[in-house]
Amino acid sequence: MLSRLFKAGEKVLLNLISKKDLHMASRNQEKSPKVQELYDLCKETFTGKAPSPASMAVQKLCSVLDSVSPADVGLQEVSQDDDRGYGVSGVSRFNRVGRWAQPITFLDIHECDTFTMCIFCFPTSSVIPLHDHPEMAVFSKILYGSLHVKAYDWVEPPCIITQDKGVPGSLPARLAKLVSDKVITPQSEIPVLYPKTGGNLHCFTALTPCAVLDILTPPYKESAGRSCSYYMDYPFSTFALEKGMKTVEGKEDEYAWLVQIDTPDDLHMRPGSYTGPTIRV
Repeated sequence: MLSRLFKAGEKVLLNLISKKDLHMASRNQEKSPKVQELYDLCKETFTGKAPSPASMAVQKLCSVLDSVSPADVGLQEVSQDDDRGYGVSGVSRFNRVGRWAQPITFLDIHECDTFTMCIFCFPTSSVIPLHDHPEMAVFSKILYGSLHVKAYDWVEPPCIITQDKGVPGSLPARLAKLVSDKVITPQSEIPVLYPKTGGNLHCFTALTPCAVLDILTPPYKESAGRSCSYYMDYPFSTFALEKGMKTVEGKEDEYAWLVQIDTPDDLHMRPGSYTGPTIRV
C-alpha cells in the first residue's frame, strides 16, 4: 500500500516538474532577442525626425541599448593589441591613423526610411575622421574595447571666415565648440548626439580593437539634405576673428575652426556580414 502511494506521489511530482520545465522553456522561446527588442523600440519611437533629448522614449532606448552585449549581435570580443595602439597622448589630427591600421568593418543590421542600425568594428589605431550628422540623432553603444571620441557642435549664430581672401578657391572655416574629448568603453554612459547639441560632429580613434553599435535617425540621405561631410579641425588661434565678430566665451582651447574637406583617402572601410539574430520586420 505504502509502495503504491509512493509511486503515485512520485508520478505526480514528475508530472509537475515536467510541466514547469515546459513552461520555462516556452517562456525562454517567447523572449525576443535583445536586437529584436531594440529594433521594435526604434520602430515604435522614430518618426523620421531627430527626437527630443528630453523624451522618455530616448531614455528607454538608451537603457535597452546599454544592455546589449557583443553576443547579442553575433560578435566575439577581439583580444587586445596593445603594441599597435598609440595611447591617448599620441592622438592628434596628424597621426590618427597608424601604419599598421587595418580597414574598419561595417555591418548593416537594418535600414529603413526612419532609422539605421549598424556596427563598426575597429582594429587598433583605425579612425573615422571628423564628420557631421545633419539634422540627425545618433545613439552609440561601445560593445567592447576603448575608443577615443572628439566631438564638436557648431557655434550659433554661425561664425564663418575665409582663410585667405587672396587665394582663389580658399575654403571657409566655421567656428565650433569642443563638446567631448575623452575615451569611452562599454561601461561609459551611452553617447547621444542631436542636430544642435551633444557633439554632432565627431571623430573616432580606436585605442584597442573595439566595436560600436550605432543607431542613426533619420538615416543619411543625400536627396533630403543629409549628406556626410568631413572636416579638418584647426586651433582657434590659427585664424583671426573678422571685424564685427563676437569674441568667444570661455577658454580659446574650447573652440576650433572646422574646414570641410573631401572624403579622406586614408579612410579604409569594408562591408562585413551581420551574423546576429535575424530581425523580424
